[in-house]
Amino acid sequence: MLRRAALLVVSLLAASVLIFLVLRLLPGDIAQTIGGIKATPAQVAAVRHDLGLDRPLAAQYAGWIGGVVTGDFGRSVLDGTSVSGQLAEKFAVTGPLAAGAVVLALAFAVPSGIVAAVRRDSRLGGAVNAFGQLGIALPTLWVGLLLVVVFAVQVRWLPAQGFPVDGWAEPGQALRSLVLPWLTLALSEGAVLLRFVRSAVLEVLHQDWLRTARAKGHTRTGALVRHGLRNAAVPVVSVLGLQIAALVAGAVVVEQVFVLPGVGQMLITDVGNRDLDKVQGEILLLTGAVLVIGFLVDLAHRLIDPRLRSTV
Repeated sequence: MLRRAALLVVSLLAASVLIFLVLRLLPGDIAQTIGGIKATPAQVAAVRHDLGLDRPLAAQYAGWIGGVVTGDFGRSVLDGTSVSGQLAEKFAVTGPLAAGAVVLALAFAVPSGIVAAVRRDSRLGGAVNAFGQLGIALPTLWVGLLLVVVFAVQVRWLPAQGFPVDGWAEPGQALRSLVLPWLTLALSEGAVLLRFVRSAVLEVLHQDWLRTARAKGHTRTGALVRHGLRNAAVPVVSVLGLQIAALVAGAVVVEQVFVLPGVGQMLITDVGNRDLDKVQGEILLLTGAVLVIGFLVDLAHRLIDPRLRSTV
């Protein structure tokens, strides 16, 4: 496990280097943007010096990553605001959005996938399976717009867009603002997870040791709960990790649809403004979240499967 933790740290450092270098390859010059179209070369050079852009890339990277290690992601080159402060503010929206969607997706996919496998020859199992296939086929953007039309425009139960100006100081209104985004992400990601849960449970149902458990007196449900679900969980946890990573990317789209002031919307705005200090901090945060999820999936595997613990 220490080796896996060390690999996580190396991966984060490699990702930070890649993010830093790729952003420097983008066309345009932020110093020219700040100076304006009428700025002289000397004025542009002065702006570059003030921003530290005339230093070697290695020195720029060292200064940035050194701050990141201490929790300081730098300052915006456009307005001078703290990137760390803005990331914390935006993550207060994106974090609950992603976490709530994962909880809803699991609550929907796990029992539905088990039912679809156990009752695979019944109408109920076929209906659940068809619903999962439909959820995979529908684009996330379309699902979000459909939910807005039904629940915000037609029945007017929930707000169509936006988030309270005071944020979580108004918890009731904040939660109402996240219900439709939660459902949008949960239905799209949960449908994929449902299919994998169904496949994993079907594979377990055909194992000899499960038939042996039933021969010893366990009912099919009892044998599945006591012996089968733990084995079925290993591949499902792997897929769940991938789905959570995909959900982080999907949150960018959902934040645009529902006009949520999260990290995704902030990223799109800052890319357009070419505010590189903010962009690299945002991308590093999202990349780090994906890498940490992979690390947690490995931990979950070792907790579920004792054979993996014995190899550490």
